[in-house]
Amino acid sequence: MSILILAACQRSAPVELPELARAPYRPDSGNLLIQCGSLIDGRSDEVRENVSVLIEDGRFGRVAGGFAAPPEVPVLDLSEYTCLPGLIEMHAHILESFEELVDLTLYYGYSLDDFMEKGREYSQLSIDAGFTTVRNLAAYYGWADRELRDEINRGESIGPRLQAAGFYLTIPGGGGDLLEVGGSEDAIPQHLRMGVSRSTEQFRRNAQTAVDGGADLAYGGIPGEPEMTAEDIKAVVDVAHTAGLRVAAHAHGAQSIREAILAGADTIEHATYIDEKGIRLAIEHDVALSMDVGAGDWMIEEGRKQGWIEEFLRKTIETTQVQRENFKKAHEARATIVYGTDVSIYPHGMNAIQFAYMVEWGMSPMEAIKSATSVAARHMGWEDRVGAIQTGLFGDLVAVRGDPLADISTLEQVEAVVKGGLVFKAPPGKTR
Repeated sequence: MSILILAACQRSAPVELPELARAPYRPDSGNLLIQCGSLIDGRSDEVRENVSVLIEDGRFGRVAGGFAAPPEVPVLDLSEYTCLPGLIEMHAHILESFEELVDLTLYYGYSLDDFMEKGREYSQLSIDAGFTTVRNLAAYYGWADRELRDEINRGESIGPRLQAAGFYLTIPGGGGDLLEVGGSEDAIPQHLRMGVSRSTEQFRRNAQTAVDGGADLAYGGIPGEPEMTAEDIKAVVDVAHTAGLRVAAHAHGAQSIREAILAGADTIEHATYIDEKGIRLAIEHDVALSMDVGAGDWMIEEGRKQGWIEEFLRKTIETTQVQRENFKKAHEARATIVYGTDVSIYPHGMNAIQFAYMVEWGMSPMEAIKSATSVAARHMGWEDRVGAIQTGLFGDLVAVRGDPLADISTLEQVEAVVKGGLVFKAPPGKTR
């Protein structure tokens, strides 16, 4: 009898809670067991229930029905939440913000420290919003995004995995240059114009400078009427592809989009006025479209509050509607669309508002989720690192309360964020 009483009084060992990560930290070093109520893995259309996810040394290990944590591995209990892969933002400007858009000359006086201070703040907001991987499409201060990327990679600052473009490749006064109409080039510091090019050969040299300096991708600006010639674009593409890098082309106009695709660009940013021929070419060449259909409403509302000039507001209203209609056409034609928001033209940390717009304009909730997970990972060349909850990939995971397939807006309130097995955000009481 005494033995039975003793057995009944035994207690299981208390579950060890994970520690909330704070800088400085050792990136991608976490060991963690996550108990998920539901799991969307980023690749399959299946939703699995009551799944345990083991992360070992920063990478996903076993993913299966509920199992116990190995000895001394802390447990993050998300059994009341839906788990997904860490989200991917394909078009951000993580060192810049909408406040300067009304007067770009403000950047003339910013130091590298000024940009870095903002970048650290916006990186924290990105992580808090669930975006554990971000493709930063250049910074006005040349190489500022590379410095931020390396600082995060050393664990000195909290932020997403960054792909850095370094600086904009553009013509004088083009998309990515800070030269205002009637302004003087002499008034602009050179570190704000590192990629400004006046010939095909100069585009080639500047692209090579970006590659040699450690850029992860090349970003060129050909917004409306063509600014870069087809030869200019091809020169940038050749340099980047030779180095194994991808090319993102900032293109709004139909002709610019077609020329960028034919020259070998890997993604088209904005694609506002894409036509049927452009859509066909994107499909034929496996070029992804990154269409920021979520930003317009916020810009219009905020612009009216702040008294932005009427011409700017008129163009924003016009292009917002056209872009959304063309998003619908591209999706119906089965073009590949990745999740890119151009965040900075609206506040950092609000990236996830675009999911609802993508669903409103034709995507299923699962398609929208994949656009920010496995599909994005493939088109940024990182499908062997991120974009899915799969053994061997980095242990990046987010969780929301509720079912994003029933209500995609739940992704706007991410409750837990894990990157490389380290917990950067969690519901109250889930960490120590």
